[in-house]
Amino acid sequence: MVSITLSVPENVKEKMNAFSEMNWSGFVREAIVNKTKELSWKQEMLKKLEQEKEFETWCVEMGKKVNVGVAKQLKKERLL
Repeated sequence: MVSITLSVPENVKEKMNAFSEMNWSGFVREAIVNKTKELSWKQEMLKKLEQEKEFETWCVEMGKKVNVGVAKQLKKERLL
């Protein structure tokens, strides 16, 4: 495991010392792990949404082409 060093204001450190039963290192470690999981999930979802956006754009394009074809067909049937 790697170690990191954090800086907190002196008044915060004093307040932290008042809660000696609290494992501040473990608390911060867990917060970092949870936040990195959250950000990784968010990044993954954004990638998936981007892929779906491409598919959505393709679907809209195809729908427009179908609508044009249907409109032409309807006009042709009315003229006959």
